[in-house]
Amino acid sequence: MADSFGPVRNEDAGDGVVGMGPDAGPGPNEGPPRKEPIRVLVVDDHALFRRGLEIVLAAEEDIQVIGEAGDGAEAVDKAADLLPDIVLMDVRMPKRGGIEACTSIKEVAPSAKIIMLTISDEEADLYDAIKAGATGYLLKEISTDEVATAIRAVADGQSQISPSMASKLLTEFKSMIQRTDERRLVPAPRLTDRELEVLKLVATGMNNRDIAKELFISENTVKNHVRNILEKLQLHSRMEAVVYAMREKILEIR
Repeated sequence: MADSFGPVRNEDAGDGVVGMGPDAGPGPNEGPPRKEPIRVLVVDDHALFRRGLEIVLAAEEDIQVIGEAGDGAEAVDKAADLLPDIVLMDVRMPKRGGIEACTSIKEVAPSAKIIMLTISDEEADLYDAIKAGATGYLLKEISTDEVATAIRAVADGQSQISPSMASKLLTEFKSMIQRTDERRLVPAPRLTDRELEVLKLVATGMNNRDIAKELFISENTVKNHVRNILEKLQLHSRMEAVVYAMREKILEIR
């Protein structure tokens, strides 16, 4: 089972997992050892994958798998009951996805830190996960050793992200800044009141279904509004729409 994951290879970002800690202090394996093991809840809709993670992590003396869940809804219940230190969770799952569950887990188990472990290399999923409260975002192609290392790092207060995702995110923001500079002298197009309402909700991280419920309109209508907003503002993604809303003070950051 040690070969369940393949190692990350990224020429620009380097191998392994990119750590973004709050300071430049000792790494996760330095300093005094923990008195208690890191308690981990494993969440994935594939039972075989969950079992593989349990076997891998069982070899780590300082990490203890205390439970598992097969979807986001079950993950919230388990997190409230078990109060784990770390939740290792997939993004795409039935009933309730990992990103949607992320916010609820932070409510029922505020001290739990969430690491998304997924095959999704979509920048939007990365951004939404972080906005929902995730501290790490790892692709399932990482090596088994890196899973344990990432768990320790996040438990010690660092953020962890697969290098290929970090590289994509940097590229996206560089492109975004360039497009912003090119449009700087052009007056921003006027959005309708309804489009502004939709943009504010998009910027808070809500998906189309939730926005539709909030505004009492259909999901297709929301999709049309989002498309019109992106076209009017010459933006290419919901992520850019969020940054635009923050920059233009349409969305207040608390």
